[in-house]
Amino acid sequence: MKLGKLYLQKGIKKENSSLKGKKKAEEINNTAIENRDEIVRFEREMIGKSGDELYITPPVYVSYGSNIEVGENFYANKDCIFMDTSSIKFGDNVIVGPRCCFYCAGHPIYGGVRSQDNDYFEFTLPITVGNDVWIGGNVIVLPGITIGDGSVIGAGSVITDDVPSNVIVAGNPARVLREINKEDEIKWKSLREEYYKEKKRFEEFGI
Repeated sequence: MKLGKLYLQKGIKKENSSLKGKKKAEEINNTAIENRDEIVRFEREMIGKSGDELYITPPVYVSYGSNIEVGENFYANKDCIFMDTSSIKFGDNVIVGPRCCFYCAGHPIYGGVRSQDNDYFEFTLPITVGNDVWIGGNVIVLPGITIGDGSVIGAGSVITDDVPSNVIVAGNPARVLREINKEDEIKWKSLREEYYKEKKRFEEFGI
């Protein structure tokens, strides 16, 4: 399974099952939403590695959970599915929109091989997401995909191929729309500066 080779689900031994991760996700999903600290504590217990800032809005669904690694300042909105039969690694400053799906698992294309012994052959490949990536809502990321640093994935996209760094991609299947350029940098830095100026002005008036 870890090597990306074919395996049968019913061949996985009980001690290697995904039950533990699914029960931890269930615990998270049954925790009152106002108990944020407790939710984060459970999430840290569920996933393999995390930075100082982490929040995944419940409900969340995993296969194992322990194969998920996130960097600093990670946020995922509600209803996300992490099918982490292989590793799913996120870099720093990653935002994931609601109802996104990260599917490490797949099945053989040829039906004569797919179904065997009243089960279905599977394979599983890792997913890697770089730093400073924003993934819009309802995005599906397929097995073996790498998303480069600084890229933006449009809502509803299906990612079937690797995504380069610093591009905007969208569609089904997703394709590169354009590079993120100097004009984008100037525009958004200007708007950020405007925000802090306005914030300071309101604070001076005690608002």
